[in-house]
Amino acid sequence: MRLNVKAPPTCLCYGRQVYTHEGAKASHINAELQLRRLVLANMLFEDSFYVDGKTTAQVVAETIPKVDPAVVAKIAIEAREKQHLRHIPLLLCREMARLPTHRHVVSSTLERVVQRPDELTEYCAIYWKDGRKPLSAQSKKGLARAFPKFNEYSLAKFCGDGAVKLRDVLFLSHANPKDEAQALVWKKLVDNKLEVPDTWEVNLSSGKDKKETWERLMGLRKLGGLAFLRNLRNMQQAGVSQRFVSEYANVVDLTRVLPFRFIAAARAVPMWEDMVDAMFLRGTSQQAKLPGKTVIVVDVSGSMYSGNVSARSDMTRVDAAGALAAIVRETCEFPRLYATAGDDYKRIHATSECPPRRGMALVDMFSKKGFASTLGGGGIFLVQCLEWIKEREKYADRVIVLTDEQDCDTKLNPEKADAFGKTNYLINVAVYKNGIGYGKWVHVDGWSESILEFIRASDLPVLRQTGEQV
Repeated sequence: MRLNVKAPPTCLCYGRQVYTHEGAKASHINAELQLRRLVLANMLFEDSFYVDGKTTAQVVAETIPKVDPAVVAKIAIEAREKQHLRHIPLLLCREMARLPTHRHVVSSTLERVVQRPDELTEYCAIYWKDGRKPLSAQSKKGLARAFPKFNEYSLAKFCGDGAVKLRDVLFLSHANPKDEAQALVWKKLVDNKLEVPDTWEVNLSSGKDKKETWERLMGLRKLGGLAFLRNLRNMQQAGVSQRFVSEYANVVDLTRVLPFRFIAAARAVPMWEDMVDAMFLRGTSQQAKLPGKTVIVVDVSGSMYSGNVSARSDMTRVDAAGALAAIVRETCEFPRLYATAGDDYKRIHATSECPPRRGMALVDMFSKKGFASTLGGGGIFLVQCLEWIKEREKYADRVIVLTDEQDCDTKLNPEKADAFGKTNYLINVAVYKNGIGYGKWVHVDGWSESILEFIRASDLPVLRQTGEQV
């Protein structure tokens, strides 16, 4: 797959008006906002319902020259550190390296976004996707500044057998070790003599007893949160006791685990769903509640089910939205939850209030077999559903809409939707070029749990103005 190809159109455009893929009027936004919406919910080169990953990557590349380089750098860092995305920040650095106006920020940005050794090699692979060529000076400098971050364990763990090797990056970047001890480690890297890391991959591939390996690694606290969730089925099949696994589930670090990972784990090992559910809720139990009434609206239209978050995952965008809805529900004082879809042919919404469930039970309501499937496969009809909800709720301290923004209402302009909360948030869980959630909405791209931090910070000025206790 090449990035540098002419992309087919990703939206309908008639004159100056832009439209969603379903034909509703979309919002005009500037290049910075467009880059944010393309980047912050992006699994690089993964297809979505309406466009393929190659097209999205190309639109990203075409948008970067229109945005201030400092802003592009900030978006790249946010994507890595807040949204925990690994590949799209590297693409932003690579595209900035092409541009005389942007290349001066590449080294500092690349140093910041490279947080695992394999991202050093991945950057080079992205750089050479259109054919091998010399790395730019800023790229070399950034890689050289990032290389000293990593110790022998991490270098050995991510050494890999890809086309680009860590030793290749070391030679190309001319990195300097920070001390003599690191120089010795780098010599071992060059000589292919790094000590074999004590990881579950290495232990299991060497033929060691699986049950014993899992229990030993958990006993030493050497199994990270993502690896733990991904391997629950393997542990169950190896005969690791549920008591042992549950004890580790209570202490494992879940800081960088995206919400939809819990859904995948619960579906992989349904007999341990209660344990996964407790892990899912653990991170929210310590957070201060968002005061007042929060209306949460989840888009359950067809495109939300068809757009997987990754080609290697069966998690859809509605799963990501459902996971976020479950997190938001736990951090709100008085949550009110709705699902909305409708009929594309009649252009009529169908919206329903959700039962007050929590965790995995709440996420399951949005599955294809859940109650939300009774609402039809069309939508979202933002004007209609918010009018319907407002009639029932009368008021809200905040309204949060979780959607891919592909409004289907060709008669009612989404910009006319009644955002009736004191603060109003539209959270985009897709990477489509055009959307609807601007103007009267605070627009958020992506599905990290850090969205709650953003909402809490955005609410502060409003709460202070109204005299409410913070």
